[in-house]
Amino acid sequence: MAENTRSVKTAKVWREAALRCRKLRSNLRQLTLCTHNNQRITLPENISQVQILNLGNNSLQEVPEGLDGSLTNLRALILRRNRFCVIPEPLYALGHLAELDLGHNCVSRLPGELARLHRLKKLCLSHNKLQLLPPEIGALQSLEELDISFNELCQLPATFGQLKRLRTLDVDHNKLTHFPHQILHLSDLEELDFSGNKIDVLPEEILMLQSVKILWLSSLKLSCLPETFCKLTALESLMLDNNTLHSLPESFGDLERLKMINLSSNLFEDFPNALLELVNLEELYLSRNKLSVIPQKISNITNLATLWLDNNKVRYLPDSIVDLCNLEELVLQGNQIAILPDSFGKLSKVSLWKIKDNPLIQPPYEVCMKGIPYIAAYQKELALSQPAVKPRLKLVLMGPKCAGKTSLRQCLVGNPSGLPAIHSKGIEVTQWVADAEKNLTFIVYDLAGDQNYDLIQPFFLSPGALYVLVVSLKAYVSGRFYELVGYFLHLLGARVPHGVVCVVGAHVDQCNEKEVEEKCLDIHHQIALQEKRDVEFMQAVAEKVDGALGQEFDLRATSPHAPFYGVSDKNLRRKKAQVQYLLNNRLQILSPVITVSCRGDYLGINRLKEKLLSVAEHREIFPNLHRVLPKSWQRLEELHFKPQELWLSWWDSARLGLQAGLTEDRLQSALSYLHESGKLLYFEDSLILKECVFHNLTKLIDILNVFFQRDASVLLQKLLADANIDELRTTQLHHYVEGFLLHGLLPLHIIRLLLKPHIKTQQDLHLILELLEKMGLCYCLNKPKITPLNGVTVWFKFPCYVKNEVPHAEAWINGSNLSGQPFAIEQLQVEYSFPFLFPPGLFARYSVQINSHVVHRSDGKYQIFAYRGKVPVVISYRPSQSSLQADTLSIASHASLPNIWTAWQGIIPLVEELNVLLQEWPGLYFSVHVLCSKCLKRGSSNPHTFPGCTPVLAEPTGRGESQAYRQTPHDPSPGPSEHRECHGREADSRNSRCCPNPPQGHHSLATVRRNRTKYQQLNVAGLEGDRQMPNLLAEERTYPESID
Repeated sequence: MAENTRSVKTAKVWREAALRCRKLRSNLRQLTLCTHNNQRITLPENISQVQILNLGNNSLQEVPEGLDGSLTNLRALILRRNRFCVIPEPLYALGHLAELDLGHNCVSRLPGELARLHRLKKLCLSHNKLQLLPPEIGALQSLEELDISFNELCQLPATFGQLKRLRTLDVDHNKLTHFPHQILHLSDLEELDFSGNKIDVLPEEILMLQSVKILWLSSLKLSCLPETFCKLTALESLMLDNNTLHSLPESFGDLERLKMINLSSNLFEDFPNALLELVNLEELYLSRNKLSVIPQKISNITNLATLWLDNNKVRYLPDSIVDLCNLEELVLQGNQIAILPDSFGKLSKVSLWKIKDNPLIQPPYEVCMKGIPYIAAYQKELALSQPAVKPRLKLVLMGPKCAGKTSLRQCLVGNPSGLPAIHSKGIEVTQWVADAEKNLTFIVYDLAGDQNYDLIQPFFLSPGALYVLVVSLKAYVSGRFYELVGYFLHLLGARVPHGVVCVVGAHVDQCNEKEVEEKCLDIHHQIALQEKRDVEFMQAVAEKVDGALGQEFDLRATSPHAPFYGVSDKNLRRKKAQVQYLLNNRLQILSPVITVSCRGDYLGINRLKEKLLSVAEHREIFPNLHRVLPKSWQRLEELHFKPQELWLSWWDSARLGLQAGLTEDRLQSALSYLHESGKLLYFEDSLILKECVFHNLTKLIDILNVFFQRDASVLLQKLLADANIDELRTTQLHHYVEGFLLHGLLPLHIIRLLLKPHIKTQQDLHLILELLEKMGLCYCLNKPKITPLNGVTVWFKFPCYVKNEVPHAEAWINGSNLSGQPFAIEQLQVEYSFPFLFPPGLFARYSVQINSHVVHRSDGKYQIFAYRGKVPVVISYRPSQSSLQADTLSIASHASLPNIWTAWQGIIPLVEELNVLLQEWPGLYFSVHVLCSKCLKRGSSNPHTFPGCTPVLAEPTGRGESQAYRQTPHDPSPGPSEHRECHGREADSRNSRCCPNPPQGHHSLATVRRNRTKYQQLNVAGLEGDRQMPNLLAEERTYPESID
């Protein structure tokens, strides 16, 4: 009986579910259909109730059967991103259609039958090949939104002015040579985008557009605006960027409703005073002009929330700028500002703040880069204590091994030994009081030339330092220029662009006079040649970018072999900004080569000292030498520079702060400044390390030297310092040292022995290991979550010591299953290319940084095999084999096509980690590519590359796969045709090449327009929400000309 009851209940449940399904089918309102492998689409039965039908992104050349006049309820039809060359005939029978989207097709002619769709309210024909519009378009009397952007229109039909209900018109990026008078008769028009056409003047009749609220006039050739332009009193948003304007009409202030105006990339030398009358203005963009003065009356614009003045010639800001209490975005990067106004910290609402590339001295550069709260703390502290100026400059001696750096350091600081050449034992730091009267002090860093220290050397290369490149004239020959000189110039240029370098020729006493002269001239000549080659390379890249920008996007998207195939104008402008930044920030190499001898009469030493002093005191070269500090901060620095222990606890540091007159709440900003300026280490973003302050940098450098000597005898000597070690123990220690030098592995108790002279407590050891991991020097293989059990050995890995070229390969690496049979997979590979310099130690540090993201890893010298969850990943570094090749670093994975998005998700965090490290190299040029999956699957030795871009790694497409991998099948023939159809579908020119498709479903043109409006407001000023989204690939890097 019970069983029958359960059966009846089960049957009832299934019956109710079936009824619900039928009810849902009968009430279907929106339908999206997709196909794979160019299969035909078949419309399902019973779709008569469908109101929105989305057939986009399907490579269709004809519409499916059943799409005809019987669909009387159909209101919106989306056919974008297909391959229609003509408007399908069945569409004209859809008389009830209110919205039609045919964007991103190949339509070259619009037939007059379109007038039969007399109920259309929204029509999108963007990104086609239209050269003319039919006169019948004027019959679409219900049309409210029309997008005909990115076509080849040279004129509009006379009947165009009959579209009296039109509220939104996108006619940007066509070939219109004059402003069409037909547009002037659209009395209800509220939004007009006319950007990217070929006009240089606006008609006086522009005032007829009385209803226009949003007007886009970007990238035209306008040199002035007609006076009647100021009659457009309904205007709320105005884009005039990328023109040649140098002034605004006197009555421009009549545009009282204006809330946003973009005047970036024009020719303004004086701030347009008419803007000061726009009291309702909320966003003002004046980037990349020639402004030198900002008026005091800027405070009149009380509602201003966004102000971008980057890349001008502004020398100071008016005091009144602090009265802009609603300001949320302030971009001042790339100007000539030395001092910020008092009370600048009042701008507490500012969340987007850019100030780099200014000669800041008050507040110091390091304080300003931390943000407005730190500026406020600095200015508050300056008000509470006396200002103090203590001229101190970092002097870095660098060069190859045995160049004479250590002897030169001893001569400079006044302690010449007179002994045979001394070799540095790692990194050494000393102070040199160069001018007692002026209290000018150099902090001299002697960087070892041994390649063992390549990993840690970049930590000591920072902006605002004076660099001395030492080369032994005895060892120098022309054929070794790059090894002895050129490499170090590339290194400095990548790490500290616009740095100041003095080249010193040492060991003069071991060469005759003629030899010295010839070698110095050759060094000077070779430096000039290398600089010329580098600049010509960058200029060639800039010319290619300019050439691509001069083309229409659709032309760039026609062939995967075209330069910058499919890359949007936005990303091309970013690329141009990157290249321009590198061209504008070349190293400042002092001439001539200064020759010295560190023996006998110390030839040239006094001349070198005078040169270093004169350069250091040059205010335009080293403004930071004269930085103004609160006396309490300076006193805190002095107290911390009397170190006894390796580190101080936060509370010990706070007690020193009290002695300096700093309360606990004011200590944080002072410590942050000292950290940023390299005086000590304080990591406020680390849960463990923020509880301590590493103030004894000398002892800390000694600890780093322990791990990077790579000398087995020295390591054994440290381990065998205890006289009670027996023979068995000695043998074990030998094995540990061999394992360390071969595989980079050390157990915790051996690390404790190595550091015994430098640490006193277990806490010292724990903090040092945390610090080494924070710096990316090592990672723990089996870090215990709790106190480890007795007998459990904790191991640490130092990737820079790994010797084996390739890690142990696993079956999946070759795309095979356990049975050895290959399975159908899609290869996914992102490749970074470094034509000039691969940052030393980058691969080893990257290996550490990704450890928290991967499992089951196997490391080689140049490769890492690992898993992200169940997703296999391979990270490979390939050094160049010749000067004509670039170093490359690739991040790869694979998956079956339906699961390709899982592979994308697997590599996204790894790409992000790499980009974080590359941000430390602002002068480094590199490019990023996504390799063609079809070529990789074929085993091609030279796979085709697609330009890398952020969106391809940011979002899935509507079908869960990346746009880069939705490619048409390859032509089976070999050779050049291998890439004939290797490319994916065109991307929207306002997005990047590999930008995934929009989510499937209905998107009104208004929604697209709102999203685009926000983008263009950012993009035209060269910015795209800096730091609000993760930087993934090269195109997203931050450069002064185009802040991301």
